[in-house]
Amino acid sequence: MRRLLPALAVIFALFSGSTATAGECRTAFDMGSSGIRAGSTASTATGRADIDYLAPQWAGRGLGETVPPTINALRDLPRQAGFPADCAAVGGGFSAWRLAAEQDSVGLVGHLARIRAESGVAVLVIPQDQEGRYGYFGARALLGGQLQTTHIIDIGGGSLQIAGADGGFGAMLGQKAWFKTLCAGLHQRAPEACTVQTLTSDELARARALAAAQWSGLETALPVGHMSLTAISRPVTRGVLPALQTLQGEPFRQIALAELSSAIDRLAGLSLAETAALTGKTPEEATFLLSTMLLLESAMHATGVKEVQVAELDLNNLPGLLADDRAFAWTQRYACYLTRLALRGASAYASDLATCR
Repeated sequence: MRRLLPALAVIFALFSGSTATAGECRTAFDMGSSGIRAGSTASTATGRADIDYLAPQWAGRGLGETVPPTINALRDLPRQAGFPADCAAVGGGFSAWRLAAEQDSVGLVGHLARIRAESGVAVLVIPQDQEGRYGYFGARALLGGQLQTTHIIDIGGGSLQIAGADGGFGAMLGQKAWFKTLCAGLHQRAPEACTVQTLTSDELARARALAAAQWSGLETALPVGHMSLTAISRPVTRGVLPALQTLQGEPFRQIALAELSSAIDRLAGLSLAETAALTGKTPEEATFLLSTMLLLESAMHATGVKEVQVAELDLNNLPGLLADDRAFAWTQRYACYLTRLALRGASAYASDLATCR
């Protein structure tokens, strides 16, 4: 609490009496683990800036070094994309920002206060379940009637969402985050010093057990055993699916659990170079292949799904953010939001705006 009080005093000094930018249009910033995307209701253009938010946190340095490039991107991307200057703006921070809130919420509040003061953009830490709603909202908008499943599975860099129209499940199980967990669990090594392969049969069993242990809370969030899945993200659409197609020698657009498990058994005992040669990948592309296969296999077991449909989408959180009235309402009560973020973490987003003073 001694750290909290000075930080909150700075927040109130910066934002006392502040309001959202006036204007009819909206601008949103999707702030993921590897960068920022910008979009606007007034334009079909998007902007992008690459910033690695996970690496400094995993190295124990926090988010401080990413604040200056973040401020620059929030200032520059709307201008570069040609967005109107008077749009109301909000930033949505996802997996890396949730991690920062878990590790040091008060320190994160200080960073967000600086970002708001120097860029004019209020950045919110978006909870996992809300990110899942954004994902399903975007997938339904892009696929329309082609989306034939009740839920989507979206494996990002830092987080994973399984989402439907009524919410879903999310966890820090993105491709990079899961690889880090698997490396630590199998070899007690950091990702940069780890290769998952080659695995013995005992190590493969441990890897599968470790994957199975990641789904706490899923049964209360999802209709397990009564759902269907479409995989929409590149770790599956450009990683797992084409590897399976190469192994089986035929094209298809769905992944059967039995065939996925058989491929895992086949690849686990190979070296990374052998896996790359057999699946038509470069060694760099093959690095995450087996770990992603294990994650998808585990997700299918956990949800009771025997087959996953595949449809690659250039999906991001911009459509959901731009349509999110709650997020834009928080920009007008940002001092209150930051106070609650310091105390409650990511759940501050879902708290009652009407009780802000």
